[in-house]
Amino acid sequence: MKKYITLLFAFNLLLFGHAFSAIESGWINILEVGGNNKGQLCTQAIQSAIDKAAEAGGGTLFFPAGDYLTGAIHLKSNTTLHLDAGAVLKFSTDFDHYLPFVQMRWEGTVMNNFSPLIYAYEAENITITGRGKIDGQGKDWWMEMYRIHEADQKTLKESKYQKMWTEANEGLKTADYYQKTMGLKFFRPPLIQPFRCKNVRIEGVTIVNSPFWTVNPAFCDNVTITGVTIENPPSPNTDGINPTSCRNVHISDCHISVGDDCITIKSGRDFDGRKWDTPTENVTITNCTMLSGHGGVVIGSEISGSIRKVTISNCVFDGTDRGIRLKAARGRGGVVEEIRIDNIVMKDIQLEAIVMNLFYDKNTKEGPVTEETPSFRNIHISNVTGSNVNVAGKVLGIPEMPIDQISFSNINMNAKEGLSIKTATHVELHDVEISTELGPSVQLEAVEGLLVDNVKSRQPLPDRPVLELQNVSNALITNNFPMVHTNSYLNIKGEESKHIFIQNNQWYHVQKPVVIGEEVKGIIKQEADE
Repeated sequence: MKKYITLLFAFNLLLFGHAFSAIESGWINILEVGGNNKGQLCTQAIQSAIDKAAEAGGGTLFFPAGDYLTGAIHLKSNTTLHLDAGAVLKFSTDFDHYLPFVQMRWEGTVMNNFSPLIYAYEAENITITGRGKIDGQGKDWWMEMYRIHEADQKTLKESKYQKMWTEANEGLKTADYYQKTMGLKFFRPPLIQPFRCKNVRIEGVTIVNSPFWTVNPAFCDNVTITGVTIENPPSPNTDGINPTSCRNVHISDCHISVGDDCITIKSGRDFDGRKWDTPTENVTITNCTMLSGHGGVVIGSEISGSIRKVTISNCVFDGTDRGIRLKAARGRGGVVEEIRIDNIVMKDIQLEAIVMNLFYDKNTKEGPVTEETPSFRNIHISNVTGSNVNVAGKVLGIPEMPIDQISFSNINMNAKEGLSIKTATHVELHDVEISTELGPSVQLEAVEGLLVDNVKSRQPLPDRPVLELQNVSNALITNNFPMVHTNSYLNIKGEESKHIFIQNNQWYHVQKPVVIGEEVKGIIKQEADE
């Protein structure tokens, strides 16, 4: 009898004490602490397990195969979500499950808003891992956004969420042009946003159907996102990975196909971005594939806190609207600098393969240089191959702040239109081969300080030059050898074109090596044809 009681006690201890012992051991099976894998809401069980693990010094919440339904999850320091293969973590479509509002950043503005689906605030050592799937079930969020956007704002009855947002954000200051967006008062949450956290890791999981931006760390230090698959259908603003005002960010080995930009680097919008004054810096992006998306890797347009020291390498963009895109506008302020882009392959790019655009808001006017003037400088792009590209590239500075110190090296593209650079200083082109269907391979306008070294086309057009300069000064055109028959190589025009030196070129295959417009009054020095 005594032996029986002892065995019964041991069994009860095992049965009822397992949850406690699991938490103590640091590995918690959600099915053993009140959760279920049958698709029934289990937010409370998930959050309670996270809280208890954090109180015990840390732990891993383990999700075996099955379907889990939850509202917002708030990670705490030293906690991990581990989704086993076959586990699907689905997020509720009831907006109440993302209340109360929390402090977060939305499109570069810090506000109080719906909790991100997975959120952390001032936490350390937080991790999401595994071969499972996270499903944001974003369609209801998208449809509510469409309903509000398309309605007559004068007659639209405000929802309780819009009223809550107004009360929670009294005194929030944004630029005048952004008031229409702010007036909607409904802002979908990003799927994952750690806010002011350290040592963040997201590895291996598949993420689908985000309500808004998918992985969006804000004001974080030491962020690693590796081996992640993100798949969002055609849907509004469902960017893939968007670090904003973060330091020491590592993005690698990811596969992304989304409804907006695949990877975007940001640092805050306008007044609010300058108030927080936190740059994004020390960023590496490597070994990623991008399919559907407005841009492969994008910097901006929210750059008010500045972005610096970024490397992008060993990536493939297949079918994105654009490849590499840097964008900002007057009023935004901020500096983008020390950018290296290398070893990129692009195919079926619908618009531009490469863009640098300080004129993103076309309605602005030239003014004095202030803290609101954006700046791009020290940007270098090399070893890029592109096929079936619409436009090889566009670089567009603003007169009060030309884009400065940029280079294109070892570029090989077949494009409908070539590379155009306007309003820039200290530009270098080395080993650039662009074959076009329309227009020159390379056009430069309002450029001061230019080095052109071995620029050519494999299929030069009979009626257009390979290289066209307009109002370009202080330039050296050297070491060019068109390898195929070329009717016209270099066309110089514009009254402000001057101090252009043409030397060490081989024009054997060129019928008209250099054509200089009658309006050109500056000094053009060239060697005799070789």
